[in-house]
Amino acid sequence: MDRGWARIDPDPAIHAWAKAAHAAALDVLATSPDPWRCGGTWFVGVDALPNAPDGSLNGTAFPWQAVPLPQQSLHKAQLSVIRPGYPQPSTEESSAAFAFRRDHDAAHLDGLLPIGPEKVRMVKEPHAWILGLPLNDTEAAPLTVWEGSHTIFRTALTEALAPHPPQTWGDIDITSAYQTARRQIFATCRRLTLPARPGEATLLHRLTLHGVAPWQDSDIAPPEGRMIAYLRPLLPDVETWLTAP
Repeated sequence: MDRGWARIDPDPAIHAWAKAAHAAALDVLATSPDPWRCGGTWFVGVDALPNAPDGSLNGTAFPWQAVPLPQQSLHKAQLSVIRPGYPQPSTEESSAAFAFRRDHDAAHLDGLLPIGPEKVRMVKEPHAWILGLPLNDTEAAPLTVWEGSHTIFRTALTEALAPHPPQTWGDIDITSAYQTARRQIFATCRRLTLPARPGEATLLHRLTLHGVAPWQDSDIAPPEGRMIAYLRPLLPDVETWLTAP
């Protein structure tokens, strides 16, 4: 993926899985005790969908034949649901964090977790790839990406981690390198919105900067809001995460 992302064309197998996942998602929203974030406009839904390790969900097979990925064991998919008005201020975010979410799509690199009281960034979840599968028909609050950002992150994080033994890379503070690279990406990479519909999918390189666009007044979605399932299987170590294609 030279651009850091790829659109996967509509396929009946993807659509069948999305239909099954949509039904399961409605059950999750009706029964989950997890709170909505961002002033009640975002259901984070980590590990919320009940898919099996082979990706199948309530008897519907995962569409491996329709995606350019090797079949592997999967975690339970994230169910990301956005409601009208996203994002809103909330007690779990500082005013600066809310402004970044509103003005820069909360742009981030998956797998970098805030660690300790200082919330320094470390690579604790080295994902292999990120696959988004829309579950209902809307263009509201689309996924956003910064095209080519994966190459900038690879260079910056390689330089930051190179002085350390690879087996320790998951315990190294990369906050400064990450933030500096992100500023460079904002200044030099094209921001794209990537709306998609059930039956399609969006594949991201694991090092691609991405986020979610704010809900616009003109956006229209079903009553449950905008739903996307995300899958991010893990790699064995941070070295593979950084050096593999």
